[in-house]
Amino acid sequence: MKFKTFGAACAVSLGLATTAFAEYPERPINMVIPYGAGGATDISARTIAEPLNNAVGRPLVMANVTGAGGATGSVAVQNAKADGYTMLFARVGSHSVNPAMKATLPYTLEDFRFVTVYEINPVACAVSPNSGITSMDELIARVAEGGVTYSSSGVGSLLHIAAVMVLSEFGVTDPLTQTTHIPQKGGGAAATAVLNGTATFLCTNSSALASFVANKQLVPLMVTTAEPVPGFDAPTAADLGKPALHQLVGWTGIAGPDDLPDDVADKWGEWMATATADEEFLDKMTSRGSVIELMDPVRANEFIQGQYETFRKLVDDLGMRIEG
Repeated sequence: MKFKTFGAACAVSLGLATTAFAEYPERPINMVIPYGAGGATDISARTIAEPLNNAVGRPLVMANVTGAGGATGSVAVQNAKADGYTMLFARVGSHSVNPAMKATLPYTLEDFRFVTVYEINPVACAVSPNSGITSMDELIARVAEGGVTYSSSGVGSLLHIAAVMVLSEFGVTDPLTQTTHIPQKGGGAAATAVLNGTATFLCTNSSALASFVANKQLVPLMVTTAEPVPGFDAPTAADLGKPALHQLVGWTGIAGPDDLPDDVADKWGEWMATATADEEFLDKMTSRGSVIELMDPVRANEFIQGQYETFRKLVDDLGMRIEG
């Protein structure tokens, strides 16, 4: 993951590159969403698509390239030509949790150049109203009785590790054996599994749960933030005395292959500044509990590294690393 400073190239190189990419983009840009429809990444990408398209001035071709917990779509961009015409909606799962958890992941953080992180998305844990569970204390008591399951968007996903981290923080000594993980094909499917009673609970980004919570189809038990999340009538991690869970948040950023030129990266910085100031985009994202924070490459690097270290420690402590 290379976070070069925009405009850091030498004067001669900058002049040559500016000439080479003066007309970028000349054609549609392929935007890879590495997770399925209805999940947090898909929601974020498709919400910013219109204002971003207006800022770019060329069509953006959105494509869900799913599989392997976000790795399939990420590899597609890793191996793409670094000309700015194939870019990735990177996510906490694909670029913080996966690298921390999977020893055989076919990419590293160094294989990508991030142009920004633009969204912080809190995590919420929720159950079905039919479960009879109304609080985290009741959920933990149910774990002690046995038979509790949780859904996720796949092994090694944020949803997988979030449920384990929450259970661990609430005193479940061996969450990997005391509960059963039920992986699904995406975040939307994971929420549906709780909705139809296939799984007891899930912990996922607030944006993926907002509509279910608003329609009273799912009951939020907690949010991982220090401050309340709009639309979620649930205690915060601070309320419950679990400040360590404040680190458990989702994020969305945009990245290209590691050798993406400075000129192209500079363009993305300009476009994202315009797109994230769009009032309709801000209203939609805020209503889902997201915090829009446009990070420059240096700040994004620090943030992602901090997330990676958090999850790597949890994976090591609980023995969750996938070696094969």
